[in-house]
Amino acid sequence: MGLIANIIHQEDEGKTLRLNATEFFDTQKKSKIVYLPSEWALQSGVQLTWPHEDTDWAYMLDEVKDCYRHLAEEIAARETLLIVTPSVEDTKAELATWFQADKLPLGKTAEELMQNIRFFECPTNDTWARDHGFITLKTEEEAQLVDFRFNGWGQKFAANYDNQICRKLMNSSLLNGRYLNSLDFVLEGGSIESDGCGTLLTTTECLTAPNRNEPMDKEEIDGYLTKLFNLKQILWLDYGSLAGDDTDSHVDTLARLCPDDTITYVQCLDNEDEHYGQLHLMEEQLKTFRTLEGKPYRLLPLPMASAVYDEDGLRLPATYANFLIMNQAVLYPTYNQPENDAKAKDVLQQAFPSREIVGVDCRALIKQHGSLHCVTMQFPVGVLK
Repeated sequence: MGLIANIIHQEDEGKTLRLNATEFFDTQKKSKIVYLPSEWALQSGVQLTWPHEDTDWAYMLDEVKDCYRHLAEEIAARETLLIVTPSVEDTKAELATWFQADKLPLGKTAEELMQNIRFFECPTNDTWARDHGFITLKTEEEAQLVDFRFNGWGQKFAANYDNQICRKLMNSSLLNGRYLNSLDFVLEGGSIESDGCGTLLTTTECLTAPNRNEPMDKEEIDGYLTKLFNLKQILWLDYGSLAGDDTDSHVDTLARLCPDDTITYVQCLDNEDEHYGQLHLMEEQLKTFRTLEGKPYRLLPLPMASAVYDEDGLRLPATYANFLIMNQAVLYPTYNQPENDAKAKDVLQQAFPSREIVGVDCRALIKQHGSLHCVTMQFPVGVLK
């Protein structure tokens, strides 16, 4: 397989050890078992990449910053928050002013929230931390921070700065772990879901989309990810897409792995809706998926958000599947649709009965074709300082 020649770097106290992929995989056999944690595994914090005037948010910067402010408040009230921004001084000042004026979650003070935020300064193209952020592997002894190539979802958008964020972060003092360079393979965090026990959920459309990893085919990609992530099975969704989605059907817009062999997914019941055919086929395929023990998954359908359109009349990808799992809470997107927002909350409470389910208005985010999960990236325990 062509990517066996992939170069993996190990950085340790300023020294870099270069391993090719075959050597790296061989070292894993001799050390503790490597695995890709689930999102509901214990976390050390969450990353946001902050919007600014040189991003595609420029025309609606105040509106989207209001959404980011609420996200920052909900995250920092519960966990450590890492904010990547081209201007730490400006972002700190904005947050300090907002926090002083707001009623903050969980009775926290502005000072408590600011103490729980880490800042990192570097240039950025955009703000989709889920896709340009580290994907973290774990062993019992260490974290392995995998830096895949981000190329703007198949070269649709500029990503020259965003593709350097991980490498620059690794040279800071903010993260614990071993850096693994996988920059000759394109992979976005929104395209994969892990249960932490060897099962990965993804979509065929995204991982085999043009301008990502040609000439690799589905079988080769399956083999590569199975080996790198030490997987036991990959569940490939062959159906499902949302109008307005730039990502070629990221799985986090459609279906999500949850604890106790559960999958939450977007269900469309309106046969007049343009999504009905694809989402019905996706639902039928989900019914065929089996756990490693050979049991069907518990399927919890999320409501289909009512259609939201941009100023040109194009439908936006509003989805309730784009939620973030945290240690004690689940943050989920709302769209000012009281009935649907409430139904989604009820379903997520069934999937996460011990966590608080917190809605955040994400109407601003879908104007750039993403939502809540897309702008966040969690770090497993022991990684974010």
